[in-house]
This record gives sequence, structure tokens and C-alpha cells, in this order.
Amino acid sequence: MSVRRDPAGRRRAIVEAACALIAEDGAAALTHRRVAARAGVPLGATTYYFTSLGDLSRAALQHAAEVCAQLLRVWDGRLREGGDPAATLTALCGEYLADRPRALLKTELYTAAARRPELRQAAALWSDGLAGLLAVHAGPDAARAAVFLVDGALLNALTTGRPLDAPAVEAALRALLSPAG
Repeated sequence: MSVRRDPAGRRRAIVEAACALIAEDGAAALTHRRVAARAGVPLGATTYYFTSLGDLSRAALQHAAEVCAQLLRVWDGRLREGGDPAATLTALCGEYLADRPRALLKTELYTAAARRPELRQAAALWSDGLAGLLAVHAGPDAARAAVFLVDGALLNALTTGRPLDAPAVEAALRALLSPAG
């Protein structure tokens, strides 16, 4: 009896390994060799599925966008359950930052999309998706402003190493998301 290969599983392992490495060291540090070692596959497997580093990083960053879309579904449920969108969103931001590798990966996706137009749609999944969730609570203009605030607060926490200033974020979100705001 022969063991069946799992090409989709191997490709997924390569993409997930690339995501982990991008979160650790940035997209510029990605190499086929490092990805193969992290994924536990032969070097030839990475070049078989992704002939260039550009293809590999694009696949990893698109996977990161899919992870963000999954997270937004969780956030949607929490925002619908919670009675206070500002408090709930602030708590979600704190939880988001607790998974630093995931947060760094989304930041890398944003940065890559600034230089690579083919990634812009994937990067917009997060901001457009979050704006859509928040529009239910506050309307489209306030929702978009809240996304700008959230993105800035998350980026500030990541780049400074300081914790999220939850009281300030919540107060600002409350002002933006309130019916009069």
C-alpha cells in the first residue's frame, strides 16, 4: 500500500511557514530555504509550488488577509452580542495585540500592499470588513473614522512596544460611534 501525497497540505504548510517567518522577520527576510526548513519540506517543494519569492510572499500575505477575514467574523459576533460597541471593540483590540505575530503579519500585509498593487485588495479586506461591521452600529462615515482610529492605535502599540491605551481608545471610539458623534 502506498502513502498518498497531500499536495494541498504541503502547499498550505509552506504558506503557513512563510506567514510565520514574515511575522518574525518581515517579508524582506523571506527565503525559500528558510521557508522549507520551517515547513519541514525539501527546498525543492517550495520552489515547485512557488517559483519566485514574490509568488511565495504574495501567497503568504493573501493567506494573512484570509486570517484577518476569519477574525472579522469573530469580531462581528462579539460586536453583535455586546451592547457597547466602543467597549467591545476596545477589548477586541487588546485581544488582537496579545497575538503579536498575527498583528505583525497584518502590518506586513499593509506595508507590502503600499508597494505591490496586486496585494491592495487583500489588504483592504481588513479595513473594509471592519468598516462594514461598524457601520451597523454608527453609519458608514463614523465606521470608517473608527477604522482609522483602530488601525492607528494598533500600529502605535506595535511600534512603540507600549500597551494599548484602552481608556483613550475607548473614549475616542465612543465619540466616533455614538449617535451624536
